[in-house]
Amino acid sequence: MGWPIAHSRSPLIHGHWIAEHGLLGAYVPLAVNPAQLPQALTGLKALGFAGCNLTLPHKIEALPWLDETDPVAQRIGAVNTVSVRTDGSLYGSNTDAFGFIQSLHEAKSSWQADAGAAVVLGAGGAARAVVWALVDAGVPEIRLLNRSRDKAFDMAQEFGAGVKAFDWAERHAALEGAALLVNTTTQGMQGQAALDVHLEALSAQALVCDIVYTPLQTDLLKRAAARGNPTVNGLGMLLHQARPAFASWFGVMPKVTPALWAKVLATL
Repeated sequence: MGWPIAHSRSPLIHGHWIAEHGLLGAYVPLAVNPAQLPQALTGLKALGFAGCNLTLPHKIEALPWLDETDPVAQRIGAVNTVSVRTDGSLYGSNTDAFGFIQSLHEAKSSWQADAGAAVVLGAGGAARAVVWALVDAGVPEIRLLNRSRDKAFDMAQEFGAGVKAFDWAERHAALEGAALLVNTTTQGMQGQAALDVHLEALSAQALVCDIVYTPLQTDLLKRAAARGNPTVNGLGMLLHQARPAFASWFGVMPKVTPALWAKVLATL
């Protein structure tokens, strides 16, 4: 469920695994207007769904309409996976944090959480998952910046002393001494303006990640790669967050294979 949803590669990913494991089922895109999210969620059982994923702009707004959420989703304050239990109740979980950390290790096996500070741009549902994942992994300092100042400062308070919020105007200077930069905003996504952040203060050894995957190589990643920074695109996070979601509905933990990578890459 998302608004819009046409760009999503999730139907392709889950459809691949359904076929691979010989399961009877389907995964379909559902364009759900935010005003109708409560009705859409409560209708899952009646329509025979095992569950659904949630993407922008529903990850936070869905919380009040779920019967229960797992501890990770509670801590993050956002949900991306909903399961319909046998009694018809809705159980929410968050697999974005798992997918994000897996994508970092996959792209750069030598990445260490304690290498230094991380800068996270954005304060939406995806940013919450990224920040929680980094805190949980042991990153010593997280610098959070968002165009809406209050949203970043409120979020920093939620996640504790290791997360510090900065004004958006400080985004360039905030890169000084950072070992990781993560963009979770929609800036740089197809159809959106490029992310306006200068990289001069960033170490050439710092890992630069953009969770956007349409396009696969955003302007941020191109500029980072041109100056020698290792980069991580958003496709790895998308693929790996899907694994525990699929397992929650079908009882099978699927694998991210070269064949799946190739199939999704062919659509980008």
